Amino acid sequence: MKSVENFIALLETTAVITTVLQYLSGAVICRKYISKKSTGESSGFPFICGFLSCSYWVLYGMLSNEHSVVLVNSIGVTLFLIYTLIYYVFTVNKNAYVKMFLFVLTALCGIAFYINTIPDIQQAQNFMGIVCCVVTVTFFAAPLTNLLHVIRVKNSESMPFPLIIMSFLVSVQWLIYGVIISDTFIQLPNFLGCILSLMQLGLFVCYPPKSFAGQGYKLVDQSVVF
Repeated sequence: MKSVENFIALLETTAVITTVLQYLSGAVICRKYISKKSTGESSGFPFICGFLSCSYWVLYGMLSNEHSVVLVNSIGVTLFLIYTLIYYVFTVNKNAYVKMFLFVLTALCGIAFYINTIPDIQQAQNFMGIVCCVVTVTFFAAPLTNLLHVIRVKNSESMPFPLIIMSFLVSVQWLIYGVIISDTFIQLPNFLGCILSLMQLGLFVCYPPKSFAGQGYKLVDQSVVF
């Protein structure tokens, strides 16, 4: 029993560390914005999506009393908010970006208000879990357009291999954690995350990159969500 508890504690710790490292990939992007003093043609939507997703998972973690979920996503909320602010400073489309952020903030406040009106804590937890799964799975579907591009050009050069490996590792860790604590809402999105990561890695085998200097390595404009 003690060994099982030690394994769970170790898994929690490593999952939190690897997830935070994954979140920090946004710092590489923001560093490029700062050095160029421009966001170029890249989108800041992934940062706002990351902020929303992590915020929802913080609410779920509080309802389910999962301290590791609250911790890692609280860090995620902070980092994605910083990335969002940096993008705002250097983007030329400030009005559109503010509107986008206010829309997401309204959605977040609306859900937070609604779950506070649900008297049964288990019902509130289930509702929040469904919201988290829907949002996370929706964000996971975003890279599918890139998969189609890679298949069309038969070259995986545009895909960020290090981030995909990290994403797979993070998804596997949280999937195992979800299985151990019997939490379907943690299991489902991370299972799909594993599948998507494996699909992307499979493309590296089928369509090897001609070089590792493609757009995916010059500027990784990809959101990472738990």
